[in-house]
Amino acid sequence: MRAIIDCNSFYSSCEKVFKPALKQKPIVVLSNNDGCIIARCDRAKKLGIDMATPFFQMRPLIEQEGVEVFSSNYNLYGDLSRRVMEILQQVVGASNVEVYSVDEAFLSLYHFDPEELTLLVRTLRATINQWTGIPVSIGVAPTKTLAKIANRIAKKNKKHTRGVYVLDSPDTIADALQRTAVKDVWGVGSRYADKLVNLGIHTAWDLRQLSEDWVRKHLGGVVGVRLLKELKGEEAVEMKDGLDKKKMIATTRMFGHTVTELKDIKEAIATYTTRAAEKLRRQGGAASLISVFLISQEKIDTTNFRHGPTVSSYTVLPQPTSNTAELITPAVRLAEALFQAGKKYKKAGVTLSGIVPDEMVQGDLFLQGRSLGRFLMEMVDNINFSMRDDTVKFAAAGTRRNWKMQQSYHSPRYTTRWNELFEISC
Repeated sequence: MRAIIDCNSFYSSCEKVFKPALKQKPIVVLSNNDGCIIARCDRAKKLGIDMATPFFQMRPLIEQEGVEVFSSNYNLYGDLSRRVMEILQQVVGASNVEVYSVDEAFLSLYHFDPEELTLLVRTLRATINQWTGIPVSIGVAPTKTLAKIANRIAKKNKKHTRGVYVLDSPDTIADALQRTAVKDVWGVGSRYADKLVNLGIHTAWDLRQLSEDWVRKHLGGVVGVRLLKELKGEEAVEMKDGLDKKKMIATTRMFGHTVTELKDIKEAIATYTTRAAEKLRRQGGAASLISVFLISQEKIDTTNFRHGPTVSSYTVLPQPTSNTAELITPAVRLAEALFQAGKKYKKAGVTLSGIVPDEMVQGDLFLQGRSLGRFLMEMVDNINFSMRDDTVKFAAAGTRRNWKMQQSYHSPRYTTRWNELFEISC
């Protein structure tokens, strides 16, 4: 049997952990620069606050209904996610956990007694809630796709299911498929969903009745056949050993305000390169190519602005590398070449591509410091991970960083900063 653990309204739930008074209040979380709404709790959804809507458009409703607003606090969300995943690994074993996203994970439960699965996952849900304060929904079924359907039922009917739903018989599976619209099946995109509905296929149960030949022809070939098999209880989507390694890594940000100075642009590009290099090293990769882009802002009239043209450039590195110092230098040179005095820039980004395994990079007789550079980067990563706030940084990334994005509603980083720890009054 497979299971999927899904943290309920994860970003909002993280904000509530250290503020119990918010438990019964509507909450929204904003994107970088406090631009759009990227997370809502159930109460906020019921008020009609839409996902991905610009904050300024929803501000009147938010103020009228007393909705609590938070800027994205990725330090807090990432740390609480790590704690949830560690609990899963402790209970079912690290090799039986596939981290699917920051708030989701698949579990392999074949080594547990089928008769005890419901008790197991209910206990697991209670443990996660007690140890982290994060509420989760759990779906259990013979395949990943069916587990996703079970999880959706658990989440949509929390009072009845108490956050857990197990599909362990042909009858429960058939009932769940009949209750699930085809557009809500994991792996069915909006285009295919519209196509299926137009053909009279409205539910997951209807989809399951189709022939393999029809699905292969009309639903994406092998991918569609896998989906059909999963709905029939035949495993076709295997567990993966962790997240897939990326072939391209990008770090992009909107500035907190328009930037006109080359110094600020160079600092931002150096900072984004540092972030991208950290991600690259985490997956054991080395990049062969680095590209940089800048986006300016153009004035339409006295009150309206729009994106100006995006300018970009790239360079092929002498040899693949994950060393931040070796990446910052060409990135900053690209930024200098792209920058035009007098323009107002609102966004920039760095992309690393041509990624190969770092251990496969051939040594260079004339670059004897490569192993020392790897050791240095490992030490820097360890210090910054444990101490946070870029304790060790390259001078090129600057210290004041006046260009940083706006975060007017940022909550404390309760679990990763000594000076922001939650305080209890006695």
